[in-house]
Order: sequence, then C-alpha cells, then structure tokens
Amino acid sequence: MRKSIFGVVAIVALLGVTLSGCQKVQTEEADKTIRVAASATPHAEILEQVVPILKEQGFTLEVTIFDDYVQPNLVVESGEFDANYFQHIPYLTSFNEEHKTSLVNAGGIHYEPFGIYPGLKTSLDQLEEGDTIAVPNDTTNEARALLLLQDNGVLTLKEGVGLEATVNDIVENPYQVTIVELEAAQIARVINEVSFVVLNGNYALEAGLSVGKDSVAKETADSEAAKTYVNVIGVKEGQEEAEGIQALIEALKSDEIISYIEKTYDGAVIPFK
Repeated sequence: MRKSIFGVVAIVALLGVTLSGCQKVQTEEADKTIRVAASATPHAEILEQVVPILKEQGFTLEVTIFDDYVQPNLVVESGEFDANYFQHIPYLTSFNEEHKTSLVNAGGIHYEPFGIYPGLKTSLDQLEEGDTIAVPNDTTNEARALLLLQDNGVLTLKEGVGLEATVNDIVENPYQVTIVELEAAQIARVINEVSFVVLNGNYALEAGLSVGKDSVAKETADSEAAKTYVNVIGVKEGQEEAEGIQALIEALKSDEIISYIEKTYDGAVIPFK
C-alpha cells in the first residue's frame, strides 16, 4: 500500500517537475518575443527587415500595424505591447501630458522631413487669397507644419511660439490663405481639394509621394527639426534597458538597416545616427 502511494506521489512529483520545466521553457520563449505597435509606412516596413537579425539572436519580433496615433501608445502603457515605433519625441511628451501615461524614449531611429506638397496648385508662388492649405491637427505636428509654412514665407507666427504654435498664433497672413486642420491620416485624401497639403513623412510615403521629388518645400536634413522630430522606440518607463528592447534598437541602428533605409526611401526617411 505504501509502495503504491509512493508510486503515485513519485509520479505526481515527476509530473510537477515536467510541468514546471515546460512552464519555464514557455516563459523563456515568451520572454524572447518582442511585441511592437507600429505605423505601416515606413515603420512596419523597416521592422520587417529586422526580423531575421533578431531571429539570429533568439528573438521573435511580432509587429501589429495601427492607423492612428493614439492606440499604439495606449497598448504599450497597458503592457499589451512591449514597444511602439511611430512617433517623435514632442508627440510622445504631449501624449504623456494629455493622457497621464508614463511612456519614454528608448532610442532614436530615424527622421522624416515634413514636406509641403502640391494640391490644386503646383508652386507657392501661385498662392492667392482664398487658397487653402491642409495641416495636421495634433498639437506638435500642427506646429511643425506652421513653422515650415513660415520658413517658406506663407505666414508669420508670434515670436517664440515654437512647438506650441497653433493657427491662433498666426500674426501675418499676406495671402489670406485658410489653414484647414485635419487628422494627420486624412490629409492625403484631400490633396485634390486644397491648394497644398503639409504632410508627415510616413503619410506622404503611404500616399506615394516623395519628399525629394514631389514636395515644393521641405525641412532640411541638417535642421534642428532632425533632432527634435527623430522617430523613436517608445516603451513604458522602466523598460528602456530590457534585453529585448536593447536588441531591437541595436538591430534598427545596424549598418544593414541604415543601408536599407537610405536605398529605399529616397530621402523621405533619414537614419538617425
């Protein structure tokens, strides 16, 4: 009887060790999975190139595409995703303030020059009263668009407003243009309805536009904007040094990926070195 009981106990103990071992393996495998929320272009495309690099290091990269600028941050804050790749630092800072989140920059990857693109008109010299220009309506990107318009003589903003600029800060509008504020993802859709559009680099790419060939004006690669608006890997505070996050950043900044970006995007995406 004791032998029988001992046998059962031994089997249960052995089963426990086996299950424990399986759970450990499953946990280790789970720990090697990096879940990233990203915009489709160019972010998810760049991440796709990173998959084999990370695989060699034992990591599995899972990328989910989002078509807005809110959910990618919320899913990282909730812990559903490990990181996101779609935003620049001013937007991340603004988002934290507005949504009371605790997201941080784990590493800068690339910079996307803003551009002014033709709509119903093909040159800024053609501007006249009644013309319309579509710009992003989120705080940091609207300011960036307005600053680019100011740099090209379309309007003048209050001195010192910088990255806080809104249409209310326009003090001179010599052409009496109307600034149309739209959600960034919608701007390319009205390109045939307005005189010009000011587009984020990723949305210009999605619309098939090249900042080098199609824009009538753009931010220069050596401008302060290149540092200010670098696109980053966003993570929840405290996760910056996690093994998977560091491996991801190292892969994204590798010579292989830098070469891919430079050859693929015709100046619309510039590696941040």
